[in-house]
Amino acid sequence: MDPELAKLLTEMIEKTGLLRRDMQQHGDLEKYEARFARIDQKVGALADALAQADPALAKSLRTAWQLPARSLAFRNAEHKKKT
Repeated sequence: MDPELAKLLTEMIEKTGLLRRDMQQHGDLEKYEARFARIDQKVGALADALAQADPALAKSLRTAWQLPARSLAFRNAEHKKKT
């Protein structure tokens, strides 16, 4: 997959994961729990489909969804290394 496209996809999933985490912390997740469960299924299916061709991307997508704050921290650390 094109690296720029992979980056954008990871960032989008990360932002959705951060939204889910914020909603959970504020007690608003129950209202949208079914929708987030479907998103979880789709992210998992996407990562599974990509795992053969690009295991690193599949892992980063799973991390971005399940642990978005950690994903963001690693991305920020890598960005600082480049500058």
